[in-house]
Amino acid sequence: MNWNNWCRQIHRWLSIAFTLAVIINIIAMVQERSSVGVGLLALLPLALLLLTGLYLFVLPHATRWRSARRSSGWG
Repeated sequence: MNWNNWCRQIHRWLSIAFTLAVIINIIAMVQERSSVGVGLLALLPLALLLLTGLYLFVLPHATRWRSARRSSGWG
């Protein structure tokens, strides 16, 4: 499996982890047992989702840029 497919798979699993963390946070708030640790539980998957999402967003643009540069004879 190449790097792009690996990153997509990680992004999918992180979205599941983030969703579960948000659900846990909501349950803790409803039960009035919310704490800072529960509140911060969703931030780690969210930060990793941001990084993988930005990579996946830039990927098609970088591919076009590389192919245009290659066809113009620069590399």
